[in-house]
Amino acid sequence: MTTQTADRRAVTLPRVLASEWTKTAGLASTLWVPITTVVVALAIPLGLTMFARPGDGTTAAGLVVSGVVLAQLGTLVLGVLVGTSDHATSTAATTYTAVPRRLPVLVAQVVLTTALALVTAVVALGAAVLVTGPGRQAAGLSLDLAADDGTARAFVGYVLYLTAVALLGLGLGAVLRRPAGALVTGVAVLVVLDQVLAANPGRVTDTVRVLLPGVGTRVVETDARLALTESASLGPHLGAWGAGLVLAAWVVGLLVAAAVRLRRGDVT
Repeated sequence: MTTQTADRRAVTLPRVLASEWTKTAGLASTLWVPITTVVVALAIPLGLTMFARPGDGTTAAGLVVSGVVLAQLGTLVLGVLVGTSDHATSTAATTYTAVPRRLPVLVAQVVLTTALALVTAVVALGAAVLVTGPGRQAAGLSLDLAADDGTARAFVGYVLYLTAVALLGLGLGAVLRRPAGALVTGVAVLVVLDQVLAANPGRVTDTVRVLLPGVGTRVVETDARLALTESASLGPHLGAWGAGLVLAAWVVGLLVAAAVRLRRGDVT
């Protein structure tokens, strides 16, 4: 009994975190998903920069963060893969036998996903700033983080949004436990449903749109762009950070659901 008690006390969060990192780092996807995310995050900025002209209404910040549309899919995949890793590799029984309290595993996955997504988002943002530099200069678009136009907020929002989407994917993966199902659900809720509703504007559909996690993209918009977005909507005007809170509520809700299922349900 004493030995078993000592073993259980030895299961600390740092040790669980180290174990989860070892498993995550051993997956090939841990390398190629972030790299692919950064690459696709540059596609739209590069394309738009080629056609940017002085006086066409394009902003430097808008060019840099425009890649979030594709980058969000990359961080969503990252979160889903972490959340479903134990079940996809049939190691769930082993993992939760070693960590009988179960929740530390989810906490460790949240920490790892946050760290990986943050690094990926920062690298993607920095790369977008660099690769669009020549085009922005040719178009006379200067990038000023001190400007009172929401540029700094859009950059911070870019990193936070991509990180939150990764955690959304983690929550879906941990709840559904199937990579394909979690990914399809994530894309449907985050992108497809939003676009379907956007194609049918109205007070009801616009109100539903601001309750979906995709509304979080408003934290990535500059002040001018955000004003245009909200002026075209018949739904509630939440502002940038209000929209961010909606996404945060989705993330928290899914992680709580994952924790409840993990504690009360079968782990296989």
